[in-house]
Amino acid sequence: MSLVHLRSSAPLRRGLILSNPLLPRTPQHTYATQSGGSAPRRRNVTVLSDDGRYTWGELSGREKVARATQQSFNFMIVLAGAVLTGGVFTLLYTEVFSPNSKTWQFEKAVERIKNDTRCTNLLGDKREIQAYGENTSSRWARNRPIATTIEKDQQGREHLRMNFHVAGPRNSGVVFVHMVKATDQNEWEYKLLALEVKGYPRLVLEERHDPKVDREVKIFGIRWK
Repeated sequence: MSLVHLRSSAPLRRGLILSNPLLPRTPQHTYATQSGGSAPRRRNVTVLSDDGRYTWGELSGREKVARATQQSFNFMIVLAGAVLTGGVFTLLYTEVFSPNSKTWQFEKAVERIKNDTRCTNLLGDKREIQAYGENTSSRWARNRPIATTIEKDQQGREHLRMNFHVAGPRNSGVVFVHMVKATDQNEWEYKLLALEVKGYPRLVLEERHDPKVDREVKIFGIRWK
C-alpha cells in the first residue's frame, strides 16, 4: 500500500511545485526572443546625425547630399580657422617683429639712446633707463601708447614721426624720431633722432638732409621741386 501511495503522489507534488506562485518561474520565451527577434532599425543619415558609421555605397541619394553638405561645412570651418590664424600671425609680424614696424623702430631708437654716452650722462645708468609713451585718461590702461604718425609727401616718400619719453636715475626727457622711406626702398632711414632734456641743449644723434629733394626753386612766382 505504501508503494502505491508514493507513486501516485509524485505527479501531484510536481504540479504543486510548478503552480506555486511563490516560486520563480523560468521564462519560456527568452530563447525565442533572442533567436527570432528582428534586427535594429537603420537610422536615417542627416546633416546633424551623420557619424560616418555607414559607407558611401550604403547611403541613399538624400543621405549622400546630407553627408556632402556636412563635409563641406566642416571644410569651411577649417579653412576659416586657417585664414584667421594666418591673419593673426601676419598682423603680429607686421606690427611687432617686422623691421619696418613701429614697435621695432621704437625698440631700435631706445637702444640708440641707451648706447649713447651723451644720453647716459644726462639720464643716468642705461640699465635703469625706461622708455614709455604718452599718458592716457583711462585709469585702466596699462600700456602708454607711443605717439606715431605715418604720412606721404609729394614725392611719394613715407615719413614716420615718433616721440616718446625716457626717464633715468638722473633726469627724464623726450626723444624725437623722424624716419623716411624712399619709394624704391623697403627700409626706414633716420632723418632725425634727438633727445631733449629740460635745462640742457638738445642732443642730436641723427640728422640728415637731402638737398636734391628738400630744395625748392622758385621761378616766375611758381614753386618747383
